[in-house]
Amino acid sequence: MSRTFNFKLVLLALGALLLIEAVAMFIATGVAYFYEGPDAPCFMTSSLITLVVGLIAVALGYRAEKRLGRREGYIIVALVWVVFAFFGALPLWFSKAVPTYTDAFFETMSGFTTTGATVIPDVEIMPHGILFWRSLMHWMGGMGIIVMSLAILPLFGLGGMQLYAAEATGPTYEKLRPRIKDTAKLLWGIYMLLTLLECLLLKLFGMEWFDAICHSFSTMGTGGYSTKNASIAAFASPAIEYVIIVFMFLSGINFALLYYVMRGKVSKLWNDEEARAYLFGILTFTLLITVGLMITTFSGEDMQSMSVGGVLKDVEKVFRTALFQVVSLMTTTGFATADYMLWPTVLWVLCLFIMPIGASAGSTAGGLKWVRVVILIKNSYYEFRRLIHPNAVIPVRYNGRTISTSVVNNVLAFVILYALICITGVLLFCLSGIGLDESMGAAITSLGNVGPGVGMSGPVGNFAHFPAFGKWLMSIFMLIGRLELFTVLFLFVPSFWRK
Repeated sequence: MSRTFNFKLVLLALGALLLIEAVAMFIATGVAYFYEGPDAPCFMTSSLITLVVGLIAVALGYRAEKRLGRREGYIIVALVWVVFAFFGALPLWFSKAVPTYTDAFFETMSGFTTTGATVIPDVEIMPHGILFWRSLMHWMGGMGIIVMSLAILPLFGLGGMQLYAAEATGPTYEKLRPRIKDTAKLLWGIYMLLTLLECLLLKLFGMEWFDAICHSFSTMGTGGYSTKNASIAAFASPAIEYVIIVFMFLSGINFALLYYVMRGKVSKLWNDEEARAYLFGILTFTLLITVGLMITTFSGEDMQSMSVGGVLKDVEKVFRTALFQVVSLMTTTGFATADYMLWPTVLWVLCLFIMPIGASAGSTAGGLKWVRVVILIKNSYYEFRRLIHPNAVIPVRYNGRTISTSVVNNVLAFVILYALICITGVLLFCLSGIGLDESMGAAITSLGNVGPGVGMSGPVGNFAHFPAFGKWLMSIFMLIGRLELFTVLFLFVPSFWRK
């Protein structure tokens, strides 16, 4: 490690971020005491431990030189998720909500990375404090702990551009304000406004306040933790399903574009190639699954004996079921209104194909992101044209601008690495004794931060039956996927640490 590495500054930043987690945990403590749950003392103890450790870290690093370099930025971004998961797991472990610390860490890493994979077989017996904490982790991790902290770290004399660049490692990210701190505040303002609006609508259409708050947190964070074992299907409400569909869709759009839409610049959204591809992808997959479900659901005799109104009602239900699952998987939220494992094989395989795509860059969703898919498809098409016309200069254009070769190479490297890591994960899961189908589902869902897998870990199942090795491996994959590969992998490159 280079002698110039500013260890004290890293300690200061992590300590400041731990103070944020301590405050969030105190809020969960208040919820636990309000509902007089047995988890209340466990939350109080965990909050105090997190607070004390955060204060000690801030004190040890307070006199650090305020020079936040590229290496310090990347290591802070990578470590903060591990640190948050480590301390965030304490209330689950202390309260015995889960049997082991491995399970507690898995649940918490899944929460903060907005994956939504769970090891809890029966969430409805969990105390309110635990349920609230699970959803709050989604909400904090959704917009990004780093983006949230950019408005707070300057209080300790720390800049934020290096953290923002490390958090947004994709081919595009946008500053809405000249100062990165102002951009962070603006993004969080939009995030909170949409969360509040969804909460009010869910309450209006029949949810209790507690359920509405928890599901709003999970929706906007594209996480998927629910307060019900049957997820959204438990509410049996088309209105609630449509509200959640709308807000899952909004959460999958680049928040910079949502900002422009709120300012009346709707054309910005439609003129964006990624937004159009995202919408086209949802409509295409929804149509395919709707047709597939209608073929398998309705027989000729059934159709003849039904009235026109009955047919339209059933068609709407099939369409809504398909749309909900497609939006949920593509935005990597993971809510469910149906068990796609009961569908014909071709349809649940199609769901498995949707998972790694993800939504838009700059959203709270995981996955590859549509911007990379668009650039990859365009480059592949133009490569054919270059072969036919070897002397022609045919650059890749995105949103009317020429994309540099370095950006195209970055996308190609990312997709290849993503596929290699996913394949490696499948092999490792198989070696741990997990079946091939579930191994594929576990690798794809954890790396894409989706949530449900296939088989026993499908939309109505969980990962409690996974061996400890499989749970720790999934936790690592969740972290790598949340930080879009490079931020974590950079730390293992020797040249990264050289002066």
